[in-house]
Amino acid sequence: MDFLASTHLHIFSWVVGIVLFLIASQMKVGTRNRTIFHMSARVFYLLILASGAALFFKFQTLPTNFPMPSQAIYGIKFTLGLLTLGLMEMVLVREKKGKNPKPFWIIWAILVFATIFLGFKLPVGIQF
Repeated sequence: MDFLASTHLHIFSWVVGIVLFLIASQMKVGTRNRTIFHMSARVFYLLILASGAALFFKFQTLPTNFPMPSQAIYGIKFTLGLLTLGLMEMVLVREKKGKNPKPFWIIWAILVFATIFLGFKLPVGIQF
C-alpha cells in the first residue's frame, strides 16, 4: 500500500495517462494504433485511480490551510480526479462513435486544471 500511496507514482501515472490520451485523441479514428494507445491509456487510468485512492485514504486526515475540513478538500480533489478520468474516456469514445466531443474537451480542460491545481495546493502536493 505504501508503494501505491506515493505522490511520485501518482504524478507519473497521470502525466503518462494524459500524454497517452492526447496522442490517442490525435490519431485517426478506427486505426489499430489508436486502439493500442487508448487501451494503454486505460491501464494508466487504473493506475491513477489506485494510486489516487491510496493517497486519499492515507492523507485525508492531514490538516489543510483551507477554511473547510481536510476530508472535504481531499474528497473534492478525488471527485475532480474521477470526473477528469471519465471525461478523458468520454472524449475518446465520442470521437470513435463520430459524435461531437468538443463540449467534453472544454469541460476536461477546466477539470484537469482544477484537479492539478488543487492537488498541488494540498499538503502532500508540491509547494511552489
